[in-house]
Amino acid sequence: MQALVIVLLVIVSIALIAVVLLQSGRSAGLSGAISGGAEQLMGKQKARGIDAVLSKATVTLAVLFFVLTIVLAYFV
Repeated sequence: MQALVIVLLVIVSIALIAVVLLQSGRSAGLSGAISGGAEQLMGKQKARGIDAVLSKATVTLAVLFFVLTIVLAYFV
């Protein structure tokens, strides 16, 4: 069972890295990070198309990564 969790964790880790690298940059530089974050919190900027799919995939894979990590820690 432990080997299965380790294999799943490696697969999810690689997929998470790939999905994060496929996402497009939202802004350039430090000033864009400050103003871009405020716009995203206020709901002015919506992800569309492939960005929305990649965003949902990132959240799903991140949750799966943490769950698998906790399960693996329980087995060890």
